[in-house]
Amino acid sequence: MATPLTAARLVAALKAEGCAVHEVTGWRTNNRNHKGPWGPVHGVMIHHTVTGPGTDVVGLIFHGHSALPGPLATGCVTKDGVVHLTGNGRANHAGGGDGDVLNAVIGESYGTYPPPTHEHDGSAGAVDGNARFYGWECENKGDGKDPWPPAQYVAMVKATAAICRAHGWGRKSAIGHLEWSDWKIDPRGFDMAGFRRDVADALAHPAGRWEGEDPMPQYVNLGAAARYHLAPGAWDSVEFTAEWTDETGDHATGGSVFARGPARFSGTLGLHLDGLPVGAVVQARMSEYQGDRHRADHPIHEIVGTGGGTFAVLPVTKRIASGRSMRVRLLNQAPVPVTVASAVLTVLVWKEA
Repeated sequence: MATPLTAARLVAALKAEGCAVHEVTGWRTNNRNHKGPWGPVHGVMIHHTVTGPGTDVVGLIFHGHSALPGPLATGCVTKDGVVHLTGNGRANHAGGGDGDVLNAVIGESYGTYPPPTHEHDGSAGAVDGNARFYGWECENKGDGKDPWPPAQYVAMVKATAAICRAHGWGRKSAIGHLEWSDWKIDPRGFDMAGFRRDVADALAHPAGRWEGEDPMPQYVNLGAAARYHLAPGAWDSVEFTAEWTDETGDHATGGSVFARGPARFSGTLGLHLDGLPVGAVVQARMSEYQGDRHRADHPIHEIVGTGGGTFAVLPVTKRIASGRSMRVRLLNQAPVPVTVASAVLTVLVWKEA
């Protein structure tokens, strides 16, 4: 059992969690408290709006419509990841639902999912959800096909975690509308068990530190298209003249740069050297540049000649800051020229904001 957050505490909790918050004019006095109680509160309910492009979705959630006056939720999370606050108090979002579900949420006593709901708005055993749940209406067509952009989904998790953290609740205080009413199907397009796992992950971090799952890495596969000579005694950048895949777009045709910051990357560089005498050494290292200016070097790897063809696979794993680019350089310490017969770079790159 919990007393609802004041408007000021709700805004502070959302901002502390890292949410982009828009306070819609008049939201602090926009509620349905004259129709029934607001509180005690026990959880957060997630909805989809069933709206498409061109709809003033925030205005709809604030004002409601002819069949159902607003506010229709505590707030509206739009596809750009902004949390628009639309109501402070009781809102027309949950309607009637199952008391067994409510008890399971209050006790956070269920497993992966709450018990199946057998009630809906107006059914004989329904309990009032508008009095007991905060509500997030989340912009989506609700057809199971409309995507949930990462920025929006992360904002939904953070906004839910913000309320749960403020009340001392865990992930099981978050439910979907379909888990409350047997008439409802929202939210569609993701699973509430997975959503609750993400809320738990956010709550396990300090407020504002959770940023969602790592984005999918981008694949880069470059190589040297032709053999070339490596003269003794000078550091020389490997020029990747073959470009099989460059999803990041960071490699200029025929250039040495394979990654640009801010980014993290992990992969390998395979080298085949001809003519490196037995026991002689070619050194390899990653080097950071800013434009064409050499700025920093990373630890050296040594390739020891075996006579004839010498093969090596070198790790290339690092984080590079904004404004920097990364190259691989070789230093031939043998007394004779060495031939770079092939060079194949394969890396996964995680671009950072």
